[in-house]
Amino acid sequence: MSNTNDVSNASNPKELSNTANPTQEINTNKDSYRASCLLCPQRCQLRHGQSGRCHARENRQGEVVSKTYGEVAAWNMDPIEKKPLYHYYPGSWIFSVGGFGCNLSCSFCQNHEISQQHRVGRKVTPAELTEFALREQKSLGLCFTYSEPSVWFEMIRDTAPLVRAQGGKVVLVSNGTISPRFLEELIPWLDAVNIDIKAFSEEFYQHYCGSKLAWVLDNVERLAGRVHLEVTTLIIPGANDDPNEITGLVRWLHQLDVPLAWHLSGYHPAYRLAVPPTDRQTLERLWKIGKEYLPYMYLGNVRGGDTTFCPQCGETVIQREPVLVNRLERGCCPKCGEGIFGVGMD
Repeated sequence: MSNTNDVSNASNPKELSNTANPTQEINTNKDSYRASCLLCPQRCQLRHGQSGRCHARENRQGEVVSKTYGEVAAWNMDPIEKKPLYHYYPGSWIFSVGGFGCNLSCSFCQNHEISQQHRVGRKVTPAELTEFALREQKSLGLCFTYSEPSVWFEMIRDTAPLVRAQGGKVVLVSNGTISPRFLEELIPWLDAVNIDIKAFSEEFYQHYCGSKLAWVLDNVERLAGRVHLEVTTLIIPGANDDPNEITGLVRWLHQLDVPLAWHLSGYHPAYRLAVPPTDRQTLERLWKIGKEYLPYMYLGNVRGGDTTFCPQCGETVIQREPVLVNRLERGCCPKCGEGIFGVGMD
């Protein structure tokens, strides 16, 4: 996790002014102090005192509650492109925050220090977090990211309206594994979302992540057309880089029939997976497959892979290296006049 401020060991953490966590709606089967957490499709069955696989929720006398409400694992002011979001106010900055925990157990996790365990973090209230997010004039708003924000559901639900009320934007970077009921509760407060589709294979999700692809695809369909949407896939050699699989994924994204950007990122060894890094040739080969169906394709962790081209004439309209140069004119290509997908593009 680079360029973030880990605040888990902050001295003299400020106590929450309001520790209420109204999570009753996420519980069922309370008899004998057993409870089933319904926040995500994993449906953890918990005994009293037991935490879910996300490390962020536990059963307290038959009620599933958040262990991490208001606890910040990391925060930082980031370029919006780092999310990555390339078609949402390019060149802007956004205050980014993450809590502890994740409902997946990816063996290649880049942020496993905060996603796969729970430590005591600095505590803030929704009002305080909103103040931090909008303190700097350059901040677009607040992005929930770094670990898996959906397990921080109550904190998002309580904070997002405050950010919106002060004119800020709310962004979510997620693995897409949340029960539809609770995603629907968040959608009205979300402006932009990047969903990590880790592969187009149920076998991959089961083996590497302990989860299911179908849950993610269902939520991408729910988000499509309702928020600004971009998608990321980390390409891991020998695991999810088969051209046929990538073709299947890009066709599925195409059939959504909504504009979106797809980011293919190069893998580097992390956590429990030690296969070699993704080579540039593989990424470029898969990029070409994607371009047959999607006009806005990008290569992450690869120099020069972040340029936006006009899908009509091929003109470079946004150059991001070595510095961002936006050549759009009122959101359109300066050469042919083609409108470029996105929000706040000019």
